[in-house]
Amino acid sequence: MVVWGLCCSKFPKSGTPTKKVYWPRLKLLPQSLMARVKRIMVLSITDQKTPIFDTVSVGDELPELVKYPDTRQLVMYAGASQDFVAIHYDLNVAREAGHSNVLIHGALKSAWLSELVTSWMGYGGRLLELSISYRSIDFPGSPVTCFGKVTNTRLEDDCGLVEIEIGLRNKEGLITTPGRALVSLPTQQTDD
Repeated sequence: MVVWGLCCSKFPKSGTPTKKVYWPRLKLLPQSLMARVKRIMVLSITDQKTPIFDTVSVGDELPELVKYPDTRQLVMYAGASQDFVAIHYDLNVAREAGHSNVLIHGALKSAWLSELVTSWMGYGGRLLELSISYRSIDFPGSPVTCFGKVTNTRLEDDCGLVEIEIGLRNKEGLITTPGRALVSLPTQQTDD
């Protein structure tokens, strides 16, 4: 899976970005905006430290990511994603459907879980798979916590693969959006 339209052909050595960087989805943007977006994307990912596969263990927990969604954010997300289903921003429609508030978009919850994983893996990691299951509804106005835990590590074709159980938990402690991710991390380099 290509995250945020960024794909590198090889892992960087010791955090130095590689020269092969592709921006496939950004080609549709106007040139002036594309330059700003690229700069923001590069600045946001180059500060992150990539864990080395050999230092990751089963049971390691990812740093939690807490989000404080509000209705304004849902309206902005609806505009950006063009998901204009009224139950996500119109309180009357949500109440007619039997809910006390508008509903957080499932895809927005997926984006938060993707952010959790990509923030942990840093620039040198690759998100290979992301699987999310929407089990319960979340509402704006109360915090939700994204969490993750390493469940398996394995070496395949000189590639360090890390399986992570992820989820989104509401303030009552209910896991409303469980999932899993598969990440590829760089391995220790040995001089032979």
